[in-house]
Amino acid sequence: MDRGAVPVAGEDGRRRIARTDVLLADPRLAEAAGRLGRGVVKAAVVAAQRRARAGEIPPESVADAAAGSLPETAAGLRPVINATGVLLHTNLGRAPLSDAAREAVAVASGATDVELDLATGRRAGRGRSVLEALLERVPQAEAAHVVNNGAAALVLAATALAPGREIVISRGEMVEIGDGFRIPELLAATGARLREVGTTNRTTPDDYAAAVGDETGFILKVHPSNFRITGFTRGAGAAELAGLGVPVVADIGSGLLAPEPLLPDEPDAASMLKAGAHLVTASGDKLLGGPQCGLVLGREDLVRRLARHPLARALRVGKMTLAALEATLRGPRTPTERALHADAGSLRERAERLAARLADGGLDATAVPSEAAVGGGGAPGVVLPSWAVSVPESCAARLRQGVPAVMGRVEDGRCLLDLRSVPPERDGDLAEAVRAAAR
Repeated sequence: MDRGAVPVAGEDGRRRIARTDVLLADPRLAEAAGRLGRGVVKAAVVAAQRRARAGEIPPESVADAAAGSLPETAAGLRPVINATGVLLHTNLGRAPLSDAAREAVAVASGATDVELDLATGRRAGRGRSVLEALLERVPQAEAAHVVNNGAAALVLAATALAPGREIVISRGEMVEIGDGFRIPELLAATGARLREVGTTNRTTPDDYAAAVGDETGFILKVHPSNFRITGFTRGAGAAELAGLGVPVVADIGSGLLAPEPLLPDEPDAASMLKAGAHLVTASGDKLLGGPQCGLVLGREDLVRRLARHPLARALRVGKMTLAALEATLRGPRTPTERALHADAGSLRERAERLAARLADGGLDATAVPSEAAVGGGGAPGVVLPSWAVSVPESCAARLRQGVPAVMGRVEDGRCLLDLRSVPPERDGDLAEAVRAAAR
């Protein structure tokens, strides 16, 4: 038998496994029960006992194994270091919140004045301060509204402005927004009728003008987001459609509020409204760098119709989302903005320093140039020069299952840990995670 192996527990070994109540009295587990809940801790104890009965660990190690397997919180979500190089990774929750937003969420988790005027003691408008913050950032908008995600903003617009009526949309903008959700099906579910105009690659202002009539609820412009059509193409902008006598709703997707020089082809709310769009819808958890939510900005009478529609109640956001969004709008630069503007030279220095630390410990690690991406459907085709630490492919699975979990990407038989999507202050945690995976 391998001297390092744990023998399968026999009858005597099983007798040496402590009872559940005795294990729960262990000071470490008792403290954790008060923090995480007795059920979570008991499940960890039972799992450790099962491992001991199977001979995977010695009976004397059950308490240690249970304590070591406890989650950081009572929730099932685990923190992950995003080393994929995709700044807005949908599977990792898109934009990470700033410290200011996290602190705001912590404050909002208790009793707050979300719908109360503390001066008068009477009910007040919900989310009034975050709406003020939105209008400060986008002065071209007369009013603003917040719902629970970008798709909800578009659904609310269709339900409030085009019930049983037509929405005019270009065939080239009838896109799928992810996970099988398609714009045509989303809009049709509201009871509106779609009036398709133009072709996949060319739609002119005349195409829209010919389709607008008494049955038109609004014209919809949808930013393609995660794909591009190149070559023999033609589209109509908001400025060319604003005078057709019906509202123009622009779904810009990724949530830029103002132009971003690094992403010149990515639409933004301010420019779209200035060009003539009457309403703009967008996501808050993409390039804006905030929590998951949907933004509606534009003409006051139209925003009011959306905000007063019965569906708005079902789509409204909670106090913690309102707090995180306001802190994002008024606070310091978000992690997304910092990652987007990270200097390639600084990324190289970080990668070389981190790789050298790992190599000094005998690990197979090198610094290599890399290409990062915005992600989240934003800026398709835009390549962000970056640097990564390259480690053996075999580390990838162990990194994902470690504490903290690390998500990299596998290319050409190597696991790349792209540093553009990793905050500099997490480099030490990343190095320790690689060492643990290598062991």
